[in-house]
This record gives sequence, C-alpha cells and structure tokens, in this order.
Amino acid sequence: MNKKKLLVVSQHYYPENFRINDIVAGFTEDGYAVDVLCGMPNYPEGEWFPGYSGKGPKYEEHEGVRVFRSGEIRRKNNTSLRIFLNYVSWPISAFFRILRLKGDYDAVFCYNTSPVIMCFPAIRASRKFRAPLTTYVLDLWPENLYSVLNVTLRPLRSLARCVSNWHYNRADKLIAISESLKERLRERVKDKTKPIYVVPQHAEDFYTGQIPNKELEESFAGKTVILFAGNFSPAQNLEGVIRAVAKAQSRGFEDIHLLLLGSGMSQTSIENTIKEEKAEQFVTLYGRVDAQEIPRFTTVADVTIVSLAALEDFKLAVPAKVASSMAAGKPIIASLDGEGAQAITAAECGFVAPAGDEDALCDCLLRFKQLDASSREELGKNAADYYKNHYARKTIIKKLAEVILT
Repeated sequence: MNKKKLLVVSQHYYPENFRINDIVAGFTEDGYAVDVLCGMPNYPEGEWFPGYSGKGPKYEEHEGVRVFRSGEIRRKNNTSLRIFLNYVSWPISAFFRILRLKGDYDAVFCYNTSPVIMCFPAIRASRKFRAPLTTYVLDLWPENLYSVLNVTLRPLRSLARCVSNWHYNRADKLIAISESLKERLRERVKDKTKPIYVVPQHAEDFYTGQIPNKELEESFAGKTVILFAGNFSPAQNLEGVIRAVAKAQSRGFEDIHLLLLGSGMSQTSIENTIKEEKAEQFVTLYGRVDAQEIPRFTTVADVTIVSLAALEDFKLAVPAKVASSMAAGKPIIASLDGEGAQAITAAECGFVAPAGDEDALCDCLLRFKQLDASSREELGKNAADYYKNHYARKTIIKKLAEVILT
C-alpha cells in the first residue's frame, strides 16, 4: 500500500526550534510521507543560522523528510519594520516556490503561527494539488499581531481583520488549540458548518527526561531555582516576572534565583529591568540553548514559571510552555489568564496569578517558598499526570493526522 503523502506548510522548521519539527517527525514515524515547505532559518534572533542565507539552500533532506525552502527577509534586529517585512516576504516567496513544486499530495497541512498570511502558499498548494487544506491555528490574527506591532489606525486594523478572515475561510478544516479559540474561529468563518476541531499543543517526549549536570548543580547549590525557558518577547512580560521576583527576594525569599533560558526581541528590555531592579545577584540570563538541552536545566529547577501579558486574546489558549513544564514533572507558577490558568488549576500543579499582576505573582512565589519538600513533589507529580492525560505526544500527533486525512 502506498504511503499517504502530506505537504506541511510552515515558515519555521528545523533547525529553528518550533513544535512543528516534532509533529513532522511523528507523522513520519507513523508511516506518512512528508514534504515540508518552509523558510530560511533566522528566528528568533533575526540572523541566518550557520549554513543558510537568503539565497539557500533551497532543498535539503532532514530525517527522511524532503524540505523545500523559499527566501524571506530576515528579522535582523527585530524592529517593527523588519518583523513586518519578514511577515510579508515569506508568503510571497513561498507562493512562487509552490508553482515549481511537483507532487501528488493527499492533504496539505498549514502549521499557522504568526503571521496568518503564512496560510497563503498553503491555500495555493491546496488548489494546485487538489488536496484538502487543514490549518492548525496557534496564533489568532489579527489579535496576535497587536501584541507585537502597535497598530492603532482603524483602517489598518480593519484591513488586517479582513485579510485574516479571508485566510481562515479558505481552509477546508480548521484546528484550534482550545475550546475558546474554536468558538472565536466559529465567529470568523462564513460557513458555519466548516469543521473546526480542538487539538491542544503537545510536549515533546524529551521534556520528560532528567539530565543531571554537576556543573549546574554546583552553580545553583543552595538556591531555589525558578526556571523560564523560551522566547523573550513582549507577549511573555518577563520584565514583570523579574520585578515580582525582586519583590519576593526583598520580602524574605532570600535564596530565590530566576534562571532565564532563551533570547528574542525583548532581550535589551529584560537586561535593563535586571539593572533597574539591582537583580544581578538573583537573576541569570543564560542565553539560548537547544530544546533537547532544556532537561539539564529543569533537573536543577525547583519550579517553572509561565507568564503572558494581560491581553484579552491570550486567554484563548494554553501556552505550549505549560505542556512542556508539566511533562518535566515540575510545579508551575504562572502569571496568566483564561485557558492556561484553568489548566494549571485543574491539574493542581502550582499557583496562578492574574496576568500582569506583579504583587499577586510575588505572593505566589512566597506561597511556594513555604511548601515543604513533599508538597512540592506532589505538585510535580500532579503536573506529570496531567501531561500524560492531556498533552502526550503520541496521542496528540495521532489525532492531528486523523483530522488532516479524514
């Protein structure tokens, strides 16, 4: 029997660190033939990864997957203009790359992070290959756009909404990452019978592992380590996290230590906040590490932290970081609202403060300080159990394939 053949469309793919890498790997493990149409890797720092440039390579193979790359304007310096040019350039380039692709696909799958116009080449591919298009909506547009770019002119906001709706309406099926997002998408599509499914984001299996590291253990010995690992952007409001940690430290949580893994457009702002709070002694900016290396840091962490800015549309989904923190079997302290807060509360795996409320987040940190070892261990066990029941990799990837191919 011939393998079912999928074309995955995503601006971001290996060696960039996005969950689509693991989804594609899962599809191939389950016996599907997968091609990927993507861009040239430069996220999040905006510089080309070693071996890549705006010109290529245009084709390569990665773990049995054929990878077709199209050019884009890199995000260099992550200014508003450069992000806008990056957003616009890749869909146009990918559209013309589609014209040169040859294939006989059973389905097209768009992994739709920002921007929504990432769907544009996927729509073209669906029409060219006469294959149904399923769009996995992770960032709702244009709402997510406003968390990155300060768009205030009403005509531009109206245009952004019309463009977003056009793309959502041209998918044959939509997948939302939460029930709240599903309902919002239902409002946006004209065909009220359009299939919209809910499949939450999974966490890769490697997050469940423990990697002891003597050097890290010695570096943070005697500290209560609060770990954040991920992209530094305004959406995460890490400046507020730093201020809350500084307040907790001044209120008696003397051994607290915030460990920040990652990089991104908020790097300078974060560095300035650390200086303003005189927090250099209890906040470490470690830099970006490969995702597979994160278990080295969760092993020494006492608790993980998840934070989102206080924006209405951030309430619609459970951040992927929640799933990976749960997979690691670590307690979670969170500053967020909506679906993410509800998941942590339902799992009974930590403490939640409203998004943007630094005093409440400080109180959560102080509550965690008072817990004994067995109570902390119980929170971590609850997190791991919730991950297995709701965000396990094999279950989620199988469900995605079923939606795409039925």
